[in-house]
Amino acid sequence: MAENEDKESKTEPATDKKIRDAIEKGNIPVSREAPIFASIVAMLIILVFVTRQNAADLATKLAVFLDDPRRFSLQNGGDATQLIRAVALEVARFLTPLITILAVTGIASSILQNLPQIVYERIRPQWSRISPASGWTRIFGKSGLVEFLKSVFKFFTIAIVCVLLLKSEQYKVVNAMFSDPSLVPEMILTMAIRLVSAVSIATIVLVAADLLWARFRWHRDLRMSRQEIKDEFKQIEGDPLIKARLRSLAQDRSRKRMLAAVPRATVVIANPTHYAIALRYDRQETSAPLVLAKGKDLIALKIRETAERHGVPVVEDKALVRSMYDHVEIDRMIPSDFYRAVAQILFYIFTRSK
Repeated sequence: MAENEDKESKTEPATDKKIRDAIEKGNIPVSREAPIFASIVAMLIILVFVTRQNAADLATKLAVFLDDPRRFSLQNGGDATQLIRAVALEVARFLTPLITILAVTGIASSILQNLPQIVYERIRPQWSRISPASGWTRIFGKSGLVEFLKSVFKFFTIAIVCVLLLKSEQYKVVNAMFSDPSLVPEMILTMAIRLVSAVSIATIVLVAADLLWARFRWHRDLRMSRQEIKDEFKQIEGDPLIKARLRSLAQDRSRKRMLAAVPRATVVIANPTHYAIALRYDRQETSAPLVLAKGKDLIALKIRETAERHGVPVVEDKALVRSMYDHVEIDRMIPSDFYRAVAQILFYIFTRSK
């Protein structure tokens, strides 16, 4: 019941991230009928372009063994090995094009569906692959039903094609019994080509439907619930609560570092309670006063308390500190617009200290 409810809640299309993750794990849409169709096409290519000439060449080469067997000496094991090698070489020459065509079409059917990639997740042992319960579900579930219907369709399609073809060729088969035996191989080859051609044409519809079904089922299985989309968005963008916490921690560290720099200040400019800016000026360090700390309300009070505790002069100038606050940044020199006003305060501090 819970599984059905979970599936019903997954009504949203998969996001790009989930699709990428699925592909990286080897979860890709694959049609099982495409490689079978590729094998049928390969057989058709072999029958049309390869079999006739290669079979004739092989028959010519092997005929030597039957026409004049005495020319091959079999006195010892070396002679037998040489004979076997000669036969194996001729058979290999015949089979190599066949195997190559089958391999190329099989690989092409896989590449045309999905680009090849190495996925270690696919070879990692998983209990679900050998679990009887999982196997029972795969066999008698929707996927198993679809595979069964495809098998039934293929069986009846091939059976009907074979019956119709053999029925249309029955008179040629009967007449071949009374004709030249050398024409029988050509007749069989022609019938095989027609049969494989008809089967390949009949299965095109099945392959196209299976490709569409595989894509549809893959996208359906990757569907997400709205909660999953929200969780993924939080994971990508960052949880707002975590981001707020990190921002708070960063601000706390910045405030602690800022307050730790106040004792090095030359002067703190403040209004009675709301704003405070700590400045340091040393001709050997900077060409203009440097902002060590700034703050308002509670932070401003902390700056004033720290300054007074370490003997840093505090000058109250409400208009100046209000105008400076939004234009100055920590660890940077003050803008030139405030040079004159700040210079007067520094002159007052230095003359008073003397």
